[in-house]
Amino acid sequence: MRFNIIVFPGSNCDYDTYFVLKNVFHCKVDFIWHKQDKLKNADCVILPGGFSYGDYLRPGAIASFSPIMQELKKFAQRGGLVLGICNGFQMLLEMGLLPGSLMLNNTLSFICRNVYIKVINMHTPFTNTIAEKNVLKIPIAHKEGNYFIDEEKLKELQKNNQIVFQYCDKQGNTTEYTNPNGSVNNIAGIINKNGNVLGMMPHPERASEMILGSDDGKFIFQSIIASTFANHHKI
Repeated sequence: MRFNIIVFPGSNCDYDTYFVLKNVFHCKVDFIWHKQDKLKNADCVILPGGFSYGDYLRPGAIASFSPIMQELKKFAQRGGLVLGICNGFQMLLEMGLLPGSLMLNNTLSFICRNVYIKVINMHTPFTNTIAEKNVLKIPIAHKEGNYFIDEEKLKELQKNNQIVFQYCDKQGNTTEYTNPNGSVNNIAGIINKNGNVLGMMPHPERASEMILGSDDGKFIFQSIIASTFANHHKI
């Protein structure tokens, strides 16, 4: 399968993601500069982490208006898989492809450490190879990762099973003490109603080989590959 990774001025996890997809999973990967207006035969597009445009105005705000983003919207509307990681998640919210917003961490400080996340929805193209009730150890690195959504829309997320990941402890317990940034309902990642656009604050590309202390992030990429292969096989 073929991945496209969109690169912005200030992206800093683009090469990490490229390395994992190219060298660990042996996939075809293309970098797409944000000023381009076409994707390259992508099965999945990834918006990587970093500080696009230096987080000027708001993280992801300026990047959401880059020329390639109109093509990304069309790609998502056609059912193409889109994964936004950290700053990429912020972009998806700014573009309106996902609901809610991200605010300053309740600690008001940058947080960079491993956390545990519980997989709430195993039936997505991004989580289908993860065992039921599995807990993943994946790092976060952000200052604006405090996910907010109003109560009415939160109920809608829950009703539609759009909450994919929640911050938890090693045993899968979700409490205020396992919430690193103050996110509503411990939310670490959500998906759109159609199930093809995922945004998450943790960095799976930083935890896809055991040399990094955890390879739990590989399940996200494994799932994307497995779901894409299954769809191609049906065709």
